[in-house]
Amino acid sequence: MSIDHSPATTETTDATGADAAAFEQAQTDMVLGGRTTATAHHLTGLIAAAQLDTVGTPRKLARDLFPDVDPAVVQEIWDRSAAVHYRAGQMSGAPRFHRDKLARLQRQLAEAGFAAMAGQVQRAVAMAVREHPADDASDGREH
Repeated sequence: MSIDHSPATTETTDATGADAAAFEQAQTDMVLGGRTTATAHHLTGLIAAAQLDTVGTPRKLARDLFPDVDPAVVQEIWDRSAAVHYRAGQMSGAPRFHRDKLARLQRQLAEAGFAAMAGQVQRAVAMAVREHPADDASDGREH
């Protein structure tokens, strides 16, 4: 059986290969897009639950609307607060893995003259990040 290497066959093969690559990319995009959507739904549910949990009762949710403040300002504050609290949650969930970053941030605060904040970070690190026996020459009996 001979293989036809004419330009028409090559173009068809190239187009088919490009179509297959485009389909694979679109499929990957859809799957990953679905994952981010599912994660976003999960996070929005947690935020809604946390919002109620922090005010105590559904009838107090209206106070979170801040009717006397420009809605654009409230949104800017909300967005900044969400970013800060998300990052704090990451750090508190695995402080040992963030030990170096926390120490760096503490030093930056201290060097910038923010002594109170630097002290707060230092205390958080001391309370949350216990040294592992393998991190130093101790025999591990400090626990």
